[in-house]
Amino acid sequence: MANTIFHAADKRGHANHGWLNAHHSFSFAGYYDPTKVHFGVLRVLNDDIVAPGMGFGKHPHDNMEIITIVLDGLLEHADSMGHKQTIAPNEVQVMSAGTGVYHSEYNHSKDKPVNLIQSWIFPNKKGVTPRYDQVVFDAQERINQLQTLVSPIDSNDKGLKIHQDAWIYRTTLESSKEITLTPHSKDHGFYIFVLDGKINAGTQLLNKKDALGVSDTETFIISGIDTSDVLIYEIPM
Repeated sequence: MANTIFHAADKRGHANHGWLNAHHSFSFAGYYDPTKVHFGVLRVLNDDIVAPGMGFGKHPHDNMEIITIVLDGLLEHADSMGHKQTIAPNEVQVMSAGTGVYHSEYNHSKDKPVNLIQSWIFPNKKGVTPRYDQVVFDAQERINQLQTLVSPIDSNDKGLKIHQDAWIYRTTLESSKEITLTPHSKDHGFYIFVLDGKINAGTQLLNKKDALGVSDTETFIISGIDTSDVLIYEIPM
């Protein structure tokens, strides 16, 4: 029997700074919940809406794998490695902060908000040379199947690479369709986050922005109630 922990959308941390409307699945900045510091090596899952023309000024990170997924709008990225790029919906960015990197993220638009999911994953190797990559993923290739967005740097799996034995998947799960999740290792768990729609995750109903952490399982089934957009993190516990 799998161990599960339900995180309701309306129980997330919330901070509205005017230019930034942020929801935190785990303790972050001014939000602290001792029961929600991390799930396995998943340290941060922030659901951010940034006002037009606004954003995060240049700031440092080190020894963290940072993954950004744009859901709506355009995000402008610049960093101390010399990258300056715009990230669009269906596009994913990864940045291995390693020995240290400065970066900024701004809403590229002057009239439309940008909604992004930013995740931080603890690396399994510290002090690596910072690296950056981004790729556009075809939305048609995740209908009722797992699309691999992120995978371990030493694997031959699809997706952008990070320094951790972790995978991030995305699926568009149609009504009555189901997917069986099978971890790569008994030491791995899943964190299932519904971007939009409604699903059953095992016996737990998940609505938009609800999440379920799953551990100690050999297989776990998710099924669509409405057509749903779902992120799935497979991570060492």
